[in-house]
Amino acid sequence: METLTTLKVIHMAATVLLLLSGLGLALLAWRKRSAGPAITVQRPWAFVWLLMGICLISMPFTGWWLVHLVGWPLGQTWILGSSLLYTVAALCWFWLVARLNRLRKGEGGSLNFTLALAVVSLVGFVAIAGLMGAKPV
Repeated sequence: METLTTLKVIHMAATVLLLLSGLGLALLAWRKRSAGPAITVQRPWAFVWLLMGICLISMPFTGWWLVHLVGWPLGQTWILGSSLLYTVAALCWFWLVARLNRLRKGEGGSLNFTLALAVVSLVGFVAIAGLMGAKPV
């Protein structure tokens, strides 16, 4: 398999895994809402968070490599916009993980702010997927 096709597959698989893992954790939190959102960071679900983290870390590298191989300039508006969205969404995701871990330990925190972090992260990654699919050159 050639390099460009392999990178596309890895990049798309990371995006799909990230979004499906987030959807699965959201469904789990919604189904077990009486137990609180911290249920999503307990033992069997820690693997899902780790998988999401690996996908988050791999996406900028594979994305840059794809852009480099195709020959697009990094100054295109959609690439800069997706980079900015990625930064905001990834920071919200890391903050969400830290907040959920604090909730799991029993330390206080606002559930509304935790939900806002999750929504901003989700909307950001869905918007990035839309930009990557449309590629408005």
